[in-house]
Amino acid sequence: MSFTAKDVQALRQATGAGMMDAKRALEANDGDMEVAKQWLREKGLAKAAERSDRANTQGAVALTVDGDVGAIVQLKCETDFVASSDQFKGLADELAKAVAASGPEAAAEKAAVIDDLKLTLKENIELGTVVRVVAAPGDVLDSYLHTQGGRGVNAVLVELAGGSQELAHDVAVHIGFAKPRYLRREDVPADVVEHERHTLEAISRNEGKPEAALPKIVEGRLNGFFREVCLLEQAYVKDEKQSISQLLGDARIVRYEQVTIG
Repeated sequence: MSFTAKDVQALRQATGAGMMDAKRALEANDGDMEVAKQWLREKGLAKAAERSDRANTQGAVALTVDGDVGAIVQLKCETDFVASSDQFKGLADELAKAVAASGPEAAAEKAAVIDDLKLTLKENIELGTVVRVVAAPGDVLDSYLHTQGGRGVNAVLVELAGGSQELAHDVAVHIGFAKPRYLRREDVPADVVEHERHTLEAISRNEGKPEAALPKIVEGRLNGFFREVCLLEQAYVKDEKQSISQLLGDARIVRYEQVTIG
């Protein structure tokens, strides 16, 4: 009995088995779907579906930079133990290199490999955030990767116009520690600003501040909020006397990406 790629996919969905295991099951059982299901069950390969609902908040982020192209891939799992394994970290690195070379879709094309590792390591392993940055001609691209327990947990890419490689790296390190949510205050969504304004007004009023002084107090505190969440307004972690904007001088941040795990 012959079978098609759709049959393999149907068997995977029904059992949670990896792509190659599903294919082998159909080959071993002449394409008989029901017999193939039992075959997978008997060999202990039909268990991945049971893991798909388990929390996978741990994992690793892999980063690679090749000339003017950089990529970050987040690979998720359930425990630090698996995240620190050579197989897991190796796959994360392989995915990042594939994305840098061929684009974000290259990671999705490795679904079968991820499924097989899920069965091998017996955890809910899943592809997370995938980022690729291609710097424009004349721009510089640099990065920072914070490791913990031998695995990447905090990855940053920065594209800089009109600046040096060293400056781009310094900014990437800052982002790694300061975790800005936006580049500039103009990027903060209006609803986020309004929510923060109402919150600060309520806090100030509950502190007993004079009603007439509230607008000025709230604006002052709102500026403090922008200094916390906007990269250009943050105090530089290595020298808090200057902001990132001052550190940049005539240079300009074109784009930055940050991906964390755990």
